[in-house]
Amino acid sequence: MSQTEDFSARRQQLVQQMGKGAALIPTAPEAIRNRDSHYAYRFDSYFYYLTGFDEPESLLLLIAGDQPKSILFCREKDMEREIWDGFRHGPQGAQSAFGFDAAYPISHLDELVPKLLGNQPNLYFSLGADAAWDQRVTGWLQQLRAQSRNGTAAPANIVDVRQLLDEMRLVKSAAELDVMRHAANITAHAHKRVMLATRPGMMEYEVEAELLHEFYRHGSRAPAYTSIVAGGANACVLHYVSNSARLNDHELLLIDAGCELNGYAADITRTFPVNGKFTAAQKDLYELVLAAQQAAIGQVNPNQHWNAPHEAALEVLVRGFIDFGLCQGSVESVLESGDYRRFYMHRTGHWLGLDVHDAGEYKDSNGDWRKLKPGMVLTVEPGCYVRPADNVPEHFWNIGIRIEDDVAVTTKGCEVITAAAPKTVADIEQLMAKAGIS
Repeated sequence: MSQTEDFSARRQQLVQQMGKGAALIPTAPEAIRNRDSHYAYRFDSYFYYLTGFDEPESLLLLIAGDQPKSILFCREKDMEREIWDGFRHGPQGAQSAFGFDAAYPISHLDELVPKLLGNQPNLYFSLGADAAWDQRVTGWLQQLRAQSRNGTAAPANIVDVRQLLDEMRLVKSAAELDVMRHAANITAHAHKRVMLATRPGMMEYEVEAELLHEFYRHGSRAPAYTSIVAGGANACVLHYVSNSARLNDHELLLIDAGCELNGYAADITRTFPVNGKFTAAQKDLYELVLAAQQAAIGQVNPNQHWNAPHEAALEVLVRGFIDFGLCQGSVESVLESGDYRRFYMHRTGHWLGLDVHDAGEYKDSNGDWRKLKPGMVLTVEPGCYVRPADNVPEHFWNIGIRIEDDVAVTTKGCEVITAAAPKTVADIEQLMAKAGIS
């Protein structure tokens, strides 16, 4: 199936679920950085999932029923603006290239959309997601209600279209998985690159530059999220992003970074010694976190429930915390009291796809953890973060470790698509020794 056919198939799937009615899915607006300078444009993930169209000022309108239609509204061709800002498809070009049934200039929205919404029983729209679009859609509905005496009715029901799309986005197609494997491979090699490049005395932002270099030179034009490059005690700050400190000898460096490729995110975390050699305390905690991750990955199987990997990782971590004197009591008592949260305070993973924390519910309609299915992609990322405290062994102070991989559920188990990034103590130390670090 070609990429255009893949997007078309998704639109058809959504239309079939709608039954009768019309759906409005706008893309993201451009954002001003300062004065007349814009941030790099990033389309809305829901819009892109259905269209593959990456230009701003666009909206998709789908009509479900006896005569289904997919209609794109986008910017017109404008040779003067293209001289300044670059190529535009224009409505005719977009219709041909992306397989829409019709396409119109975005300037015709207020003229055409009320007519297309008239007498539709349902409107599928994400009310509350964007105040500007809420106001515009409300205006169209009021316009239709004012025409009720003429026999034109406004949609009686508004349904959140993202609820339908969230379920669709949870299970990736073969084409999506191929892109995600490519993004994962680029990111894995970026992490390998920084292991080879890191030296005591470097700045965290120098390491970040190595990541970005590897992303860009392999076709990724942006990270999927703000990279975390955290040396020493900074690794105990979960969302540390200033990346401005100097890396010291005998400390660990935690890097949580992933590239975005064709809209899809990779998300890898690796932790390694700045000087290429783990200390005894660092090795103890690192191998504990790695064992927890391996236990969690072992629970990623079709028909297994979402929380099983977290439960498996947590049991391994808690047992280790007790063995190392970080927690006191039995595994059961520490789990019940939550004392482990001083050292492990987050979940063990999240969905991954067009968004790094991708769309989709974690529980089913009955409130139970949902079952994993082939085609779902999730991260597995246990960690351990030890801040200085009177009741904490001093040799563990300021050690922060997280190990994260991207895992696709298969028919027989799972596939770790980020496996190319070294993560055992032996592999990391051997790689860094080759670079002459240790």
